[in-house]
Order: sequence, then structure tokens, then C-alpha cells
Amino acid sequence: MSYRKIGYLCHEIVTEITCNVPKDEMNMISELPTHVLVTGGAGYVGSALVPALLADGYNVTVYDICFFGDDHLPKDDPRLQIIRGDIRDTESLAEAFLGIDTVIHLACISNDASFELDEKLSTSVNLTCFEPMVKAAKRAGVQRFIYASSASVYGVSNVPDITEEHPLKPVTLYNEFKGLCEPILLRYHDDDFCCIIVRPSTVCGYAPRQRLDLSVNILTNHAVTNSVIRVFGGSQRRPNLHIKDMVRLYRMMLTADSAKVGGEVFNVGCENASILSIAKVVRAVVSSEYPGKKSIDLVVEPSDDIRSYHVNSEKISRILGFVPEYGIRDAVQDLCSAFSLGNLPNSMANKNYYNVQRMKELNVQ
Repeated sequence: MSYRKIGYLCHEIVTEITCNVPKDEMNMISELPTHVLVTGGAGYVGSALVPALLADGYNVTVYDICFFGDDHLPKDDPRLQIIRGDIRDTESLAEAFLGIDTVIHLACISNDASFELDEKLSTSVNLTCFEPMVKAAKRAGVQRFIYASSASVYGVSNVPDITEEHPLKPVTLYNEFKGLCEPILLRYHDDDFCCIIVRPSTVCGYAPRQRLDLSVNILTNHAVTNSVIRVFGGSQRRPNLHIKDMVRLYRMMLTADSAKVGGEVFNVGCENASILSIAKVVRAVVSSEYPGKKSIDLVVEPSDDIRSYHVNSEKISRILGFVPEYGIRDAVQDLCSAFSLGNLPNSMANKNYYNVQRMKELNVQ
């Protein structure tokens, strides 16, 4: 018998012992997870989130296929377990869920550009395997399932402030599948299985497993490395979110009152900014803070990327009191520090910084 099954039996025994505890007290107990599983925990957000969860005292299981390795995770921490697995392998995932209190589901073929890959791959990872995963989590006794959707589900909109009630108008398969998974998850929400959907804005800033294929990070890399920033279009408005705030929100979601967050969808973002205005912030910060980069050219070119939207994050502030503490300027400063310290070597050519390039290199199926 695997140690996970033993752990699950222990969980069942504890449940039986506490079955006579008043419901309000049991609700309090259920709000305090001890073991969190993060799918995609070796990725960009996961690489920043997992150390924070360990520092908070949680036992953490990372379930990740590890296309980008796992050496950036704190593998010497005895409370961390890393399972190299594919989320499409429901049987393996179901066993990993035994004894888990909360699942934070980050794993996916990430962002619109990643759909340059085989469409069947993206469909199987981002959509087809989702419902079997949710069912397996619920059967295993997981109490809370937090799903990382995306603010890109809104596609293109001229509405000044897009709330969670705004119709979804996806323009790529990535944001279409992100949106389609949301109602699937909510069908399984009940008093014993708290389901939460987060629609994050484009994440930016430095993390142990860095991505340099996201807008703020792309522009900063080019400013530092080439002294040239190329902006395609520029008028498109995009919401942004510092990775430190993304991590802080997931930590809050672990213990948030299920009566407030269960079955809910939350936008989360900080600065809604045009691509051109982001580029100007990047140029100003890099010019002033990075050695030898006083002169940075800004070139604007045409683009057929029409995605543009302006999200409203008042709901999450009202219900949870969550307000972002960092902005685009902070993200650029953090990236400049990482470059200065030599933490981002070979930033233009190393495929580990670029999701599509790395998966093409691996010929992922």
C-alpha cells in the first residue's frame, strides 16, 4: 500500500472521530488546509508560489510534467514532494490527490502563443482532461479546488471596466478553453467541495522559473539586452498583475471563508495599461536603473493582435479585501535586479524562458 493511501485512510479515521463536532466548528477546521497540491507547480507562477506555501507551513505536492525542469524548486525541504506527471494521466493524478486538502490548478499549455503548437495537444491538456481531474479530486476528498482561468477570456471589449458578469468573447483557443472549463468546475461545487475560479491578468515580474514571453517581461528583456523596445500595435489595453500579488492571492484563497468565495469567479489585476504605455515605463525604468542603458530606442510597428480589454477587480477587493501591492514599475525593477545579478543568463536564446520554443524543442505531444 502506498503512503498516500495510508495517509488517505488516516484522513478517513480523523473524519470519523470528528463526525460529532458541531457543523460550525467543522467548517472552521475545513478552512485550514495542511496539504496543498499545485498542478504546474514547477512553472512560472508555481516556482514563486511553492516556496511561499512552504514558508507558510503547508505540506506541498507539486504535480508537474517538468518541461522546464525542477531544480529551481526548494527540493531540500522535507515538506515538498515533486511528482513528475502528466495531468492527462487521470489515474496517476487521482492517487496524487489522496490526502490532499486543497488543489491549486495552474497546469496548462500557457498563453495564446502556445497554441502555435499541435492543436490536439492544447485541447487535451487545457480542456479534455479537466473534468476527469475535477471528478478525481472530489472523489479523493479534496475540500477546495482553485482554478487559474484567465482574464483573456474576455477577448476584445470596449467596455470601460469589465466585471465578472461580462460575456466571454474569446478570440483564441487558449482563452476559449479557459472559459469552457469554468462552468465544468462550478457544476461540482457543493458544501464539501469548494470551487473557486480566478481570472488573473497577465502576470509580470521575476520568478525562479522565469518566463520572458509575457508582455512586461518581453519588453524589459529587449530593453536590457538589445537597448531596443519593439511595440507591435501599442494601443491594445491589457491588465497586468505582479507575480508577488498573484502568489499573495493564492495564499489568501487557501483560507478564505468558503461561504464568501465558493462557487465564485474573481477578476484579479492591477494596472490596465496600453502596450505602448508599458513600453514607456520599461524604457524609463531600465534607462534610470540599469547600468549602461541610458539610451533605449522605442520602435512602434503594425500588429494584427487585436486582443484588448480593461478588467475591473473591485469584486475581489470587496469580498476578500485583496488589493494589489505592486505594479508594472515594480516588476521591471525586479527584472532589472535579476539581470544585474546574473540570474537571467542568455535571455534571448535560452528556450527555457519561452514556453512555445521549449515545447517545440521537446516535440511535446
